[in-house]
Amino acid sequence: MSKAVKMNNPMKVVTGPKTRWSYANVWEPKSINGGTPKFSVSLIIPKSDVKTVEKIKAAIEAAYKEGASKLRGNGKSVPALAVIKTPLRDGDTERPDDAAYAGCYFVNANATTAPGIVDIDRQPILDHSEVYSGVYGRASINFYAFNANGNRGIACGLNNLQKVSDGEPLGGRSRAEDDFADCDDDDEFLN
Repeated sequence: MSKAVKMNNPMKVVTGPKTRWSYANVWEPKSINGGTPKFSVSLIIPKSDVKTVEKIKAAIEAAYKEGASKLRGNGKSVPALAVIKTPLRDGDTERPDDAAYAGCYFVNANATTAPGIVDIDRQPILDHSEVYSGVYGRASINFYAFNANGNRGIACGLNNLQKVSDGEPLGGRSRAEDDFADCDDDDEFLN
């Protein structure tokens, strides 16, 4: 068997397996504020996953360098990385009231094409109920510069997802299996 040739793309990152998926719109594209419908997910990365965080920071830096001319636009100079929008955000600062984001960074990734979604054995997941906001897994993402409508910065594209384990569903929604786990089959209706 031949191994796939790995291309080294400094702007591509595969997150660690403890990344939690939130706002997982990965089966159907969704339009936000009337924009182009996109597939998207918020990737919650524990601050303790230093390896993933460092890979993301390096990929953002690479995207900044690669996209310098785009970021410059019609200006005379490229704005400093510190003053443009970047996708790595601090959950403790930006989502202080959301326990799922406590002690974590997060990155919002999106794409106009559907991501490939596989299980731990790299087999395609076809059952939509298997992937929901709250599962844990890896994400293949890429970073790139943008300059549109007066906004410029670094964005995060969504490539593929690998579910590693189930997690408590996020967003206040419970699973049907959990809701009815304690019900007796001999409830009054059956008598």
